[in-house]
Amino acid sequence: MAERKRIRVHNKSDKPDNVIIKENRIIEKCQEIEDELPKFLRSYFIYLKGNVLPMTRLAYLRDIRFFCYYLINETSLTEAEEIKDIKLEEFNKIKASDVNLFIDYCRRYKVESKNKVSIFENDNRSLARKKSSLSVLFKHLYREELVDKNITDAFNPIRVPKPGEREIKALQDDEVMRMLDAVTHGTNLTKKEYEFWRKTKYRDKAILILFLTYGLRISELQQLNLSSFNFNRGEFIIYRKRGKESVMPLNRTVTNAVRAYIEQERPKSDELDEEHKDALFLSLQGRRMTERQIRQMVKKYTSIGLSTSRDAGYSPHKLRATAATSLIGRGNSIYDVQALLDHENVTTTQLYAAHKKNVKRDLIKNFEWDEDE
Repeated sequence: MAERKRIRVHNKSDKPDNVIIKENRIIEKCQEIEDELPKFLRSYFIYLKGNVLPMTRLAYLRDIRFFCYYLINETSLTEAEEIKDIKLEEFNKIKASDVNLFIDYCRRYKVESKNKVSIFENDNRSLARKKSSLSVLFKHLYREELVDKNITDAFNPIRVPKPGEREIKALQDDEVMRMLDAVTHGTNLTKKEYEFWRKTKYRDKAILILFLTYGLRISELQQLNLSSFNFNRGEFIIYRKRGKESVMPLNRTVTNAVRAYIEQERPKSDELDEEHKDALFLSLQGRRMTERQIRQMVKKYTSIGLSTSRDAGYSPHKLRATAATSLIGRGNSIYDVQALLDHENVTTTQLYAAHKKNVKRDLIKNFEWDEDE
């Protein structure tokens, strides 16, 4: 397998190099998919590049590539054998009913290889995203006069839960304390987990405290650097969606946790490869932790807080929900919490305000059918 080329960054922006490199990798993935798709979609590629976030652009391109794969392998709508060979005339013959059949196909499908059969299943939220990807594509092709009709009005509606219907999954205060006790003292860990904990306990605690205090997105935490923190000024910098720089205040708990990790556990920067010298959270191999490694670590400790199996542990996004519900539950303004969590719309923050801790438990607490004590 070819070795990844080393990237040299000539950075004249205020963003740290690791943020620039990550953005570049997303752009490279987009370009790789664009090279696989038909050439007549070039103006659509330009539209996405200028109008949506890089990760949204990547998701849309993946959806379009899969739709083209479906046209070739599951329909008679094209004579092409390769995605890039699909013709504009064939796209122009696609009807809304064909797209509706594709969305239905996406609910549950299988992919066979030599040694295995993989079954994929999508919920309504995922299907709605695929429908949105195709809607944007066909509306663009119609505006550019590449197809004769705007077929999107006849796409079948897909019901997704309304904001108020969505179940908010977050840790309760006692579960948070149980989780923090595990990461502080190594309680309820397996023998193998305990051996790792002895080497990473300060790092893991700092990560959990940052998630719980600020409701950071996993990408925001993963990109943190040593240079992100100014302890003298009591603040640190994160990079939000659309590359927005945001200055976050430090409190005593966060300061103590991050400093303990830096001073007592993190390798010295001069011992690290150039690419990882400034990275805050490092793996045991001395490299910047990946989002997957952070996710696995969070799942482990949240499962202890929840007193459940490791597989049933929560994702970092659930710690974001925990931060939101805890802040609102302590009487903080919804608008202040909205600003802290970087929600574009306050209605998103209101979801957490509507979430009442233990509401179901309280409803049935004294509603027993069995008279036995």
